[in-house]
Amino acid sequence: MSTRRFVLLAAGALIALAQPAAAAEDKALKAAVAGAQRSDAHKARDAARHPYETLAFWGVKPKQTIIEVSPGSGYWTEILGPYAKATGGAYIATAADLANPKMTDAGRKNRADFEAKYADEAKFGKITYVGFGPVSGPLGAPGSADMVITARNIHNWMWTDGVLDKAMKDFAAVLKKGGVLAVEEHRADPTRAQIGDARDGYVDTANVIAAAEKAGFKLAAKSEVNANPKDTKDHPFGVWTLPPSRWTVQGGRSQDPAFDRAKYDAIGESDRMTLRFVKK
Repeated sequence: MSTRRFVLLAAGALIALAQPAAAAEDKALKAAVAGAQRSDAHKARDAARHPYETLAFWGVKPKQTIIEVSPGSGYWTEILGPYAKATGGAYIATAADLANPKMTDAGRKNRADFEAKYADEAKFGKITYVGFGPVSGPLGAPGSADMVITARNIHNWMWTDGVLDKAMKDFAAVLKKGGVLAVEEHRADPTRAQIGDARDGYVDTANVIAAAEKAGFKLAAKSEVNANPKDTKDHPFGVWTLPPSRWTVQGGRSQDPAFDRAKYDAIGESDRMTLRFVKK
């Protein structure tokens, strides 16, 4: 073998060794994503939300204690509840803070409806609930959680002074040292300033990072798994013009039959940042 060829082969071996090993496939997580317990409506969004790839990027693993903040319709609940059951972990969902004296009847009903929807432990595992809101208490014992997930919530917290800072402090308090704050959020156009307090639903990535760092987190990684370059982010009703909300009037409480939805449906779901922070 020539000296030159030996050097090239040796260099190639060093480069190969320097590459990080691909994460092992999590069969339990794949089974939860593919499971029959998931609704058809949620499965229909998988092409836009990339559930396995997103959760793997965040570092979801067996036996973790995972808290999901404001789980909405339960897209992640239907995956993470069964996954926790199968792997010896725990899934905790935040819900309306019943201790808040200003809690509305609608808020109480929404919490009751959600709990009823996911009450079947045979399908979804045992789900624990904790109140969360502007004046809520701790999300759990200090340092008791491995991961906190917040998906498409941060823009809402920007609408009221102090709520974003409180939320980030709550997350930092409940996470173990080295625990993960997993973020998915509608991403503002980096070439334009964020619109005020993100009333259009789009948040500047730098603002998310700054809020997390202020609470004691460090940005560990970014992923483009949920990027959508077709999203122009200049829609008449903000991000809610796009699927799945598909507003045709402001507030979305009615429908304008004359509104042409074609180009917005062609865009699909929003362009989103996907971030992983760790607690220092």
